[in-house]
Amino acid sequence: MEKRTYYVSVQGRSLLEDPGAAAYEWEIQATREEADHLSHMLEHLGEKEENGFLAFTYPWPDTPEDEVNRSYESYLNALYREIYRLGTAETRAQMERSGFAAQL
Repeated sequence: MEKRTYYVSVQGRSLLEDPGAAAYEWEIQATREEADHLSHMLEHLGEKEENGFLAFTYPWPDTPEDEVNRSYESYLNALYREIYRLGTAETRAQMERSGFAAQL
């Protein structure tokens, strides 16, 4: 399968083909299937955030705060691992300089 360039914004929960369409943080090279998977991960991250917000707004006595945070953080790390795996040489270097790669 042919790889294409995509532009990823974790903050904006978006995967773009046009770098001028919106702000982005990372550039990747991916097949359509890989891009679809990453797009799904970005959508799911938004759901994780909403669930975390609800857990803090309506806390259950048996759900400790660190458990809610751990689930979100684990998913966020998986997302960044996928971005690093698909990232261009510049993206990987940028992630390494900023310390992202060491945390993954």
